[in-house]
Amino acid sequence: MKALITGGAGFIGSHLAEELLEQGHEVYLIDDLSTGSIENIEHLKNRKGFNYTIDTILNPSITAELVDKCDVVFHLAAAVGVMLIVESPVRTIETNIKGTEAILLHANKKKKKVIIASTSEVYGKSDQKSFREDGDLILGPTTKSRWSYACSKAIDEFLALAYWKEKNLPVVVIRLFNIVGPRQTGRYGMVIPRFVKQALLNHPITVFGDGKQSRCFSHVKDTVRALVKLSRTDEAVGEVINIGSDDEISIEELAKRIKTLTKSKSKIQYIPYSDAYEEGFEDMMRRVPDLGKIKKLIGHKSKHSLDDILKDVIEYYKSR
Repeated sequence: MKALITGGAGFIGSHLAEELLEQGHEVYLIDDLSTGSIENIEHLKNRKGFNYTIDTILNPSITAELVDKCDVVFHLAAAVGVMLIVESPVRTIETNIKGTEAILLHANKKKKKVIIASTSEVYGKSDQKSFREDGDLILGPTTKSRWSYACSKAIDEFLALAYWKEKNLPVVVIRLFNIVGPRQTGRYGMVIPRFVKQALLNHPITVFGDGKQSRCFSHVKDTVRALVKLSRTDEAVGEVINIGSDDEISIEELAKRIKTLTKSKSKIQYIPYSDAYEEGFEDMMRRVPDLGKIKKLIGHKSKHSLDDILKDVIEYYKSR
């Protein structure tokens, strides 16, 4: 199989490239390095079957050529991270919608399968006990830039599914829930790398809000393994599928666990959302995926616990 990964020099993209190469597939990736890093793929440059292009997917001639070469496209290129979303809403909306539109347009010419990376953010302020793919999406007002990312990714989903229904383009929409592991940066608000770096430096571990909000974290290696399986599963075409873990932990407890694992002297410091992001910032109190569909489709089960994830991230930052 020949696979194209957009955003391939990013955190998830670089791990996906590794997984595909290990399985004997040929990999092409494209990244404009706006949030990805050449350092993430440095170790892959001499691997047989690895090819990379530093450019934007909005360059039509380059993207068309890469899509034509491949059997499947993993579309991961996007603006990511709450901090970036709040600070650069125009970039967030344009990058996500225009980028997805470009990939679908080129893929449709020769009906290449597209795996679209969406996000748990699209569930918005839903109060479901666990988020099912067919559940309602409840977003906040357009005056809160926090919701621009969720809205742009929801549009990506609508567009991808429209290509499937109207043009018969094989697409799979994946909603990712808090994927974590080595190479993830805390620069744009990702909580675990940010906490780990603070703890290792004995700086205050900064918890936004009261810390009672809860999340479920999944190891990137479990995630990319599932992505590859789903790309080969015909029953997944035309579906929206959650990927993540349902092992729930509060952000406050997460900070305490990281402090313990790193043997840090850091204090845990609580910062109001208005100071961390913007006045009137809204957050989800719980975000837990229903994993029934992915288990039925590919028998997916996480191999890594939360402690495994934290230890891997801690070792990664210690080595740096």
